[in-house]
Amino acid sequence: MALSDRTLVCRDCNQDFVFTVGEQEFYASRGLTNDPARCPSCRAARKASGGYGGGRTGSSREARQMYTATCSNCGEEALVPFQPRGDKPIYCSNCYQSNSSTSRSSNRRSRW
Repeated sequence: MALSDRTLVCRDCNQDFVFTVGEQEFYASRGLTNDPARCPSCRAARKASGGYGGGRTGSSREARQMYTATCSNCGEEALVPFQPRGDKPIYCSNCYQSNSSTSRSSNRRSRW
């Protein structure tokens, strides 16, 4: 079956667009059996807006609720993404970074 350029109608803007032989070969090589429903510019706009389903995008994510707590190390105010319960220490970002880098270096074992 010889392929030839085909004219399709975009479902978003209702404009005609050409589905070229090269694009048809590309679709076939990827196992795609359906013709594109949108013209290249509408596809690009939809992709840029995060309009494709199945995955999260930064624009559709809700802002995370933050809670205020007092740092167990320095006493400064710390913002944390969980409700503090009071049974475990909470650190501000500066103290957390210094504690985690210290604990990582002290957990390293010497080979000799």
